[in-house]
Amino acid sequence: MDAKVNGNVSFWYADIGLPAYRAPLPGDLEADVCIVGAGYTGLWTAYYLKQADPAIRIAIVEREFAGFGASGRNGGWLSGGFSWSREKYLQTSTRGAVIDMETAMHGTVDEVIKVTEAEGIDADIRRVDNLTVATNPPQLERIKAAYADAIGWSVPSERVSLIGQAEAKARINIKNVLGGYIHHGTARVQPAKLVRGLSEAVERLGVPIYEQTTVTGIEKGKVTTNRGTVRAPIIIRATEGFTAGISGNERLWLPLNSAQIITEPLPQSLWDEIGWEGHELLGDAAHAYCYAQRTREGRITMGGRGVPYRYGSKTDVRGQTQQATIESLHAILTRLLPQTAKLRIDHAWCGVLGVPRDWCTTAGLDLETGIGWAGGYVGLGVSSSNLSGRTLRDLILRRDTELTRLPWVNRQVSKWEPEPMRWLGVHSMYQLYRVADEREEAGLQHTSKLAAIADRITGH
Repeated sequence: MDAKVNGNVSFWYADIGLPAYRAPLPGDLEADVCIVGAGYTGLWTAYYLKQADPAIRIAIVEREFAGFGASGRNGGWLSGGFSWSREKYLQTSTRGAVIDMETAMHGTVDEVIKVTEAEGIDADIRRVDNLTVATNPPQLERIKAAYADAIGWSVPSERVSLIGQAEAKARINIKNVLGGYIHHGTARVQPAKLVRGLSEAVERLGVPIYEQTTVTGIEKGKVTTNRGTVRAPIIIRATEGFTAGISGNERLWLPLNSAQIITEPLPQSLWDEIGWEGHELLGDAAHAYCYAQRTREGRITMGGRGVPYRYGSKTDVRGQTQQATIESLHAILTRLLPQTAKLRIDHAWCGVLGVPRDWCTTAGLDLETGIGWAGGYVGLGVSSSNLSGRTLRDLILRRDTELTRLPWVNRQVSKWEPEPMRWLGVHSMYQLYRVADEREEAGLQHTSKLAAIADRITGH
């Protein structure tokens, strides 16, 4: 199955048109805060910081255009999710603090919607449930365990629920569905619309965004670019999956590839077969995992890892992905929804997301160097980046708040191994996941032990 368009950043930009470039950095300048990267993290940080202190001088520098990276390519899940290991955060914090962090993450859904309404941003936001389906017994076992774990961690029962086969099938007519795990209180978005609207809101507050400006180095008090030098006592690295491309950060966060395809608009007769009237965010409980949404205009997006990692932490060229990845995602789509087998694939694209060595996201500020950061979202950046922006605001303004006391703040983790170890590790992990999924689909009645081996390889 070929896609009509492969790359060109993403379908989300095909939907609204690629933006014209803003002007680059005009030369050397001074600021109070320099933010590197004009994606969700950098823009939310600037938005909240400028609102809190209108006099503060902020400069944002961006290699391409605002929202060029994951912010304009993601699956459109405003999930408020917390899929990282609670136990890992507990190792350096308390149970109550971990619960507080999960609550704060859940609150990002309402916060993002509140801002879009206040700023007049139309991002196709629709409040929906997040449905994870199980299509074989091991997957059913895992979603039941995930639900029990959430309840054990004091997640309110109105926020999560389990549904049986009949209700799951009534929601979305998934082949062989056995049940589902629901996160309530989530939302669907058109991610490029959100980041474009946010960038315009930041500009209205008086924050310049300098595009076409490549950062070549970050050090205490100075950001060096191909257009000039920005000197600032506070520097925020908001580069997420592109962090490895900055000198000195090659092994900090691994740029994990994720790709998507999108179908042509479905006729109403086909929607009548499939259902999906609740427009739920859709994922499955396979080890390799997938993520999907029903879009504003009645298409289906399907995302997954494809080729998970490029040697040497290389990134894609404007979203172009491999043909094998397109075929793999189409196979997932038709396995779950065989009704879609004859649909045309209108667009395929990919991007990278940042993965720390312990797979747990962080936000922080080193007071000695003045260099701050946020990211390593492991695929949950649409909502997590909003909490990052508010947290970095408080850290920069030296406020002691509930946000600055959350367990992800200033969390330090080990670096990834040098090549070829990290390439071998990541590809081995996903190959084991694929084999584990195949065995479970073939009739294995319990979770494959290969998945546990895969997790141990990379600390997932």
